[in-house]
Amino acid sequence: QVQLVESGGGLVQPGGSLRLSCAASGRSFSSSAMGWFRQAPGKEREFVATISWSGGLTYYADSVKGRFTISRDNAKNTMYLQMNSLKPEDTAVYYCARRNPGSSYSTQRTTDYAYWGQGTQVTVSS
Repeated sequence: QVQLVESGGGLVQPGGSLRLSCAASGRSFSSSAMGWFRQAPGKEREFVATISWSGGLTYYADSVKGRFTISRDNAKNTMYLQMNSLKPEDTAVYYCARRNPGSSYSTQRTTDYAYWGQGTQVTVSS
């Protein structure tokens, strides 16, 4: 069992930066691939980025590539999402989740992830 808690969201101006954190409890975090998703009002939850258990392999949605960086610190049981050059269209609730064992590293399907956190709101507005 893994419990996930996101933090770090807030209100930021266009062009600004935020760093989200996902704190995990449970012994399986360091051996699990993880991911970030987001959901804007009235839209489906969409994939943002994923990272392998070791941190050596990452994959991003085209919409955030070059602006967002996913990372993790297994010693702290925490995953991060550094978001730079934020745009109004990045406004959403951001969720972290554990990728199911055996699923492809490039999968963007929510059904390939489990143990979702409660989410943290990110609002990009002037």
